[in-house]
Amino acid sequence: MTKIPETKSPARGRMVSRAIAAALFVSCTFGVEAGPSEEDAKAILKGMTDYLAAQQAISIVFDSAIEVITPEMEKIQFTNSGEALLSRPDKLRAHRFGGYSDVELVFDGKRISIHDRGNNGYVQIEASGTVEQLIGSLRAGHGVALPGADLLLPKAYDALMADVMQAKHMGRGVIGGRECEHLAFRNFDTDWQIWVEVGERPMPCKMVITSKTINSAPQYTLRIREWQTGVEPAPDAFAFAPPPGAKTLSADALIHLDELPPADMTGGNQ
Repeated sequence: MTKIPETKSPARGRMVSRAIAAALFVSCTFGVEAGPSEEDAKAILKGMTDYLAAQQAISIVFDSAIEVITPEMEKIQFTNSGEALLSRPDKLRAHRFGGYSDVELVFDGKRISIHDRGNNGYVQIEASGTVEQLIGSLRAGHGVALPGADLLLPKAYDALMADVMQAKHMGRGVIGGRECEHLAFRNFDTDWQIWVEVGERPMPCKMVITSKTINSAPQYTLRIREWQTGVEPAPDAFAFAPPPGAKTLSADALIHLDELPPADMTGGNQ
């Protein structure tokens, strides 16, 4: 092992420290570039999505964080937690709660019920079909973004890889004590990363979506704390009954059931 020479002056000590830091930086940079190919990243992602698509029922517990940029160019992050239960092909129950909203969605294959728990109001929309069709309908018809929902689609690989211009396997990382493959992808307007658990259960552990078309590049982060497959949902798991005193809301109210506080609390979004 090479011995670091002793220094007799503060100035020389700072020079040595900078040299060491520079060497470490160059080493890390070269390590990333020397990683596996684009095809490795695609193969790992395909293995993950194929595994998920093969699961009839999945339950998850997650944390999410979304950033906004104020007109004063201040980056603010808001956090939420939630859980979801999926039974293919046409059943979904999801609950997300944070400091500014507490929302539950129930889909039984025939009707969507969305309950604003914080204000005890609900929306019901007749919509028969699959979970895939539900996600598409909420995004296109009601302006609900649902970041990360592509992971639940039966053809998740095609959805995730649409418009991808570059893919990289960055190596491995550890999320919640689980060793993961770290993948990075680039689209025209977004960069996104995903960490996939190593082993026989290649489950996604974390996803980060970075917007490149907004100043300061805000990010959406989804961290999945728990995955369970092979679950058997209770017979009434996807039934919704309005709680006592609940008021009916219009479908337009869906756009306001967001992870963010009202715009006047953040100064508006750019």
